[in-house]
Amino acid sequence: MSEKAELRVIGDKSLRKVAEPVSKITSEVKQLISDLKEIMYRQEGIGLAAPQIGVSKRIFVVDPFWYKEGNPKDPIVCINPEFIEFIGEDTAEEGCLSLPGIYEKVTRAEEVIIEALNEKNEKFRIKADGMFARVLQHEYDHLEGILFVDKVPKMKRIFISRAIKELEKETNEEGVNILSDDMLQ
Repeated sequence: MSEKAELRVIGDKSLRKVAEPVSKITSEVKQLISDLKEIMYRQEGIGLAAPQIGVSKRIFVVDPFWYKEGNPKDPIVCINPEFIEFIGEDTAEEGCLSLPGIYEKVTRAEEVIIEALNEKNEKFRIKADGMFARVLQHEYDHLEGILFVDKVPKMKRIFISRAIKELEKETNEEGVNILSDDMLQ
């Protein structure tokens, strides 16, 4: 894993930037993908975007089913993803590795079609629904500098604002907020 690859938490400036497109699959991009997978599984997540480890690139990895018994780890890498279609609407609880301990209901499309490049620079298309569609939308939002709490209705956001402020207070002068063990308690 790269020395600097660490999970960023709300308050970190990298989480609020619109990520830059990937122009070429380089060894650095391949290392970034490896770091994303490693951190996602270590933190027991089902998705992780490059901005969540401080890298402003339009890349995320998802594996929405690995944690279910008997399912192997099978990460999907999405580089420069674009949504083709959103179908229906569904409201469900979400959390985020960059907002430890915070969970709230968010409304998203029930079904999506997305196109992206994989790590071999091959274009692919996914039609997903349910949890899979939700995680794709959630991770894509990270590429746009959007966090799931931004989609929570204002009245509900009031109830989680104290927890958000607690996490944000660890942000240093450079705008960096790296996950610490204290945040996980």
